[in-house]
Amino acid sequence: MFKKILIANRGEIALRVICACKELGIRTVAIYSDADRNSLHVRFADEAICIGPPQLAQSYLNIPAVISAAEIANVDAIHPGYGLLSENANFAEVCETCHLKFIGPPPEVTRLMGEKEKARAAMKKAGVPILPGSDGVLGGDGEALEWARAVGFPVIIKASAGGGGRGMRIVRSEQELPGLFNAAQSEAAAAFGNGDLYMEKYVENPRHIEFQVLADQYGTVASLGERECSIQRRHQKLLEESPSTQVTPELREEIGQVLCKTLSDVGYVNAGTIEFLMDTDRKLYFIEMNTRIQVEHPVTEMVTDVDLVKSQILLAAGETLENVLHGPIVHRGHAIECRINAEHPEKFTPSAGKITTFHPPGGTGVRVDTAAYAEGTIPPYYDSLIAKLVVRGKDRDEAISRMSRALGMFIVEGVYTTIPLHRKILADPEFRAGHTDTTFIERFFARNGKQG
Repeated sequence: MFKKILIANRGEIALRVICACKELGIRTVAIYSDADRNSLHVRFADEAICIGPPQLAQSYLNIPAVISAAEIANVDAIHPGYGLLSENANFAEVCETCHLKFIGPPPEVTRLMGEKEKARAAMKKAGVPILPGSDGVLGGDGEALEWARAVGFPVIIKASAGGGGRGMRIVRSEQELPGLFNAAQSEAAAAFGNGDLYMEKYVENPRHIEFQVLADQYGTVASLGERECSIQRRHQKLLEESPSTQVTPELREEIGQVLCKTLSDVGYVNAGTIEFLMDTDRKLYFIEMNTRIQVEHPVTEMVTDVDLVKSQILLAAGETLENVLHGPIVHRGHAIECRINAEHPEKFTPSAGKITTFHPPGGTGVRVDTAAYAEGTIPPYYDSLIAKLVVRGKDRDEAISRMSRALGMFIVEGVYTTIPLHRKILADPEFRAGHTDTTFIERFFARNGKQG
């Protein structure tokens, strides 16, 4: 087992990893920028090292600075959390070269599954259903037009690297394709340093379904079921739940078996999430894989009682999946997560500043993952996530009632938050009936007379 782990991240996920390490008896090292000097992950880690100014490129994304901190602190391993360097295969390789265990998949597997078009080809070869689309990276808008004509409009252009909706454009006609192609390429190059694009058939009004997996170093892979992430705005998830109201036990088992075999064949190790679109006929189509822990991982933890972050650490240390899971995966009840962001609830504009009052809710079946506190500051340099509010109920109705109650008892003052928006979503008749897809928010704002 590792003796000391450096956490190459910040905020609530850094604090989440610290909690897992403390329960495993592992010492932790936090890294922080000047803007995060008073953050809770700095306070609760056993050691903390400042690695630079607030700008990401000079601190949390500065690989030499991160590695130097790890060597100074004499750690055994690095946990990357999510975002930042978590899916950077070059960073994983540098860790290996420096004899530091990267808590995630091997670099070559990250490259295969982390680059969307390569992952798409691997899944297609394994027989996992994928959407019709381009056969590899597009050479330019001329080739894109040829593929769009072959696939049929509408199509969606996507960045081969990265995520979060950047470098992504829906194209509904030949006339708008060149302009949208160039815009997507520029955005992808700026966000990820890689302007490669590919194309897929665009599914109207799909559901966004993702499957959580864990894999050990010995070829064993387990599926922990699905999460539904259809409530999103501009491809950014707002609310997640598990199980999906549209995934039957038979479909869950069928997809899980296919994914376990496929990921075992490619040598996948550690935690990962495979994302699908579901059409109106309940057919699933692979879109991408995230080779890291997800923001919404607590949803799965709540319904399976599996600690995914502790599992990551144990698997990286060489434990077998059998010893990590201690038996078959059993799903209990229904879980919902709301991402509470420091944003205007209707305009979605960031709201950095000092939190003057902070009172998280509690009670049966309620969990709050956060690094926020009263008199703490939401800096303008980073993601605006304040907290992840997660609940579990015996069924979806109880989970909705519990989340509604918890949102009403969550007090955050000093900055705008999305709590009012979440409360309205939970009360919406369409949401309560389970009629959710990726266009839900647009319909929601149209019904409420607001712009999404």
